[in-house]
Amino acid sequence: MRKQLLAATALAAALVVPSVAAAKGPESASVSGPGLERSVAVVGQGEMGNGTPLGALVDSGGFFAQMFGQVPDPTLRVRPAGRLGAHYIVTYVVPGPNGVRSRVVQHVYPFAKPGPLTYMRPGQHFWDQTTHGGWYRGSAALRRVLVQAGVHQG
Repeated sequence: MRKQLLAATALAAALVVPSVAAAKGPESASVSGPGLERSVAVVGQGEMGNGTPLGALVDSGGFFAQMFGQVPDPTLRVRPAGRLGAHYIVTYVVPGPNGVRSRVVQHVYPFAKPGPLTYMRPGQHFWDQTTHGGWYRGSAALRRVLVQAGVHQG
């Protein structure tokens, strides 16, 4: 019985490790919207807190909470009150297992009042999963990284 329990535990751990390893940030992002003649690349590494523009966008825009869900959940199911302002679309390319690259869309309102907001539609398919989605209250860093990329209030 003890051998079976150990084997089951080892199997469960082996199944979890690839999921965690695959839950990395996006490899790229592009922004499109008003005032931009064409989509603008946000460069760097998509891991949180790594000091690159892409890392700052991911971190300050709620990417991980909207993609995978978190506990406690910082996303909101209902749009927060206030004015949204200019609407931009961020398209992320997310690398996954077996060379799969998925595209996931996030709507960004960097000039919303009282503060920046993002929205990711629940149920977008990536790998063998779907996005958690929801609204996320961004920080001033979200507005800063997008302004540096060329977004403006218009």
